[in-house]
Amino acid sequence: MVQSHAEDVDGYLAEVADPDRLTALVRIRELCLSELGGYEEAMAYGMPTYRRPGTDPEIAFANQKQYISLYLMRPDVREAFGDRLAGHDMGKGCLRFRRTEKVDFDLVRDLLKATAEQPGEPC
Repeated sequence: MVQSHAEDVDGYLAEVADPDRLTALVRIRELCLSELGGYEEAMAYGMPTYRRPGTDPEIAFANQKQYISLYLMRPDVREAFGDRLAGHDMGKGCLRFRRTEKVDFDLVRDLLKATAEQPGEPC
């Protein structure tokens, strides 16, 4: 997907044509909403983002051309999960899933829980 101009996350998800990807993205959103209590959901940088009120985003996800990305903008969380993230396709701050059946929702949930557990400095 080219950078979205959707005004909200529902609009963003409505742009997803592939039903398997849509299912995975909806599940990631559901996890964000359930695990990131007190966070604000918004669109920023053309993708859904989650942040504590008054701070920069700590989590985002995106439907890219070749994969689904989960952006982990907290270096402390990425470092704490180094062992579990090893072997996954990682960019500097994003976890990429090239196939929807490979999305590790348990890992995503644990990363979100760790993010929400205490404030940290997003990069």
